[in-house]
Amino acid sequence: MTAVKNTFVLLVVLLCGLCCLAEQKRHQFILESAHTILPASPVSINLEGIGYNTDSKEMALYRLDNDKKTALPCQLEASTGKLWFMPGRKIEAGEKIAFEIAFEDAVKKENLIKADTGAETITLVSGGKNILSYQYELCDVPDGVDEIYRKNGFIHPLFSPAGKVLTCIQPKDHYHHYGIWGPWTKTRIDGREVNFWDLGAGKGTVRFGGFLSKVSGHVFGGFKVRQEHWDLSDKAKNKIAINEVLDVKAFAGKVDNKDIWIIDLMTVFNNALESPIEFEQYRYGGGIGFRATEKWTKENCSALTSAGKTRKDADSTRARWCDVNGDAGKDEYCGIVFLSHIANREHPEPMMVWSADANGGRGDMFFEFCPIKFKNWIIEPGKEYVLRYRMIVYDGKLNPETMETLWKNYVYPPTVTSK
Repeated sequence: MTAVKNTFVLLVVLLCGLCCLAEQKRHQFILESAHTILPASPVSINLEGIGYNTDSKEMALYRLDNDKKTALPCQLEASTGKLWFMPGRKIEAGEKIAFEIAFEDAVKKENLIKADTGAETITLVSGGKNILSYQYELCDVPDGVDEIYRKNGFIHPLFSPAGKVLTCIQPKDHYHHYGIWGPWTKTRIDGREVNFWDLGAGKGTVRFGGFLSKVSGHVFGGFKVRQEHWDLSDKAKNKIAINEVLDVKAFAGKVDNKDIWIIDLMTVFNNALESPIEFEQYRYGGGIGFRATEKWTKENCSALTSAGKTRKDADSTRARWCDVNGDAGKDEYCGIVFLSHIANREHPEPMMVWSADANGGRGDMFFEFCPIKFKNWIIEPGKEYVLRYRMIVYDGKLNPETMETLWKNYVYPPTVTSK
């Protein structure tokens, strides 16, 4: 009798286990947004409460449209517990769409975005096309230029989907300009002036400190690096004043029938010292800076902000986003829409935008979201600070309505509820 009872208990336990396993294999949720979501806008959901850490199965995602079930590429970001995907079709404001997560036998799939590490740079690549490179080895300077301007820890080149180069480094007018980067300018440390931006002053610099991760995947590719902000103002005591983690993700998609790159940059930084650091109010510094290709001048480069400002009047104004567009040759255009996250300091963020008469009338393009343009920023020890930006890189031209929708897709994620 005891043996029969034990067998019955064992069967119950096994059945319960199988039921639990079945429940773990499929999870449905409803996605709803207060605004239109474009097919190629990255979306992430938090997998809290779902047992997704398995070696034997692969996570799959399906969009459920009435009786139709559409498989979508998805990618787990293990460090945050987020599942990233693109909805694959436009989701109208207020529309509720069901999705299903399933755990299936692992199938080898080719990564859509690859992170390729070379001798000096790490490059994000999609379908054989380069998206951007991050320089981690020190970059040499042109002949005759002081080696104090040698630098690493910046993005260059940044390419359009058609392969046009949008950035430049070490232009003759500003040897310390490096593609896409964002060092702080007028900084006070223990009463001393430190400048992490102007390398020629010899009082500060920002250096690559090591890779934290590199990711290739079906939805995005990217990397996390440590960057060290060195205080060089006291030659006897050169030291790291600020530790920074730069997190870069790149996605590939289409909008308005154009191929686009979607690039997310997040900088997380903290004070490495025992005393406060002051970022003094100044017209440029920090945030995200962009020095455009030298092919762009006042003759062929334009800017438009979310507030309707142009190169003529955009400088020292605030915006949610700013589009910078230029001639790529043969009457072909390419550009970047810079999106500022709503959680950033001083959002809508102040900007520096070089006007058409910059650089002695040449009209080169420099753009920056600058969170210290109007107000000092005290960086306290023991605290963490975050700035987030997204770049939409495209060929041709985009209309302002699309840019506004892209910004909303970035800062107002859809609500997700378990079904």
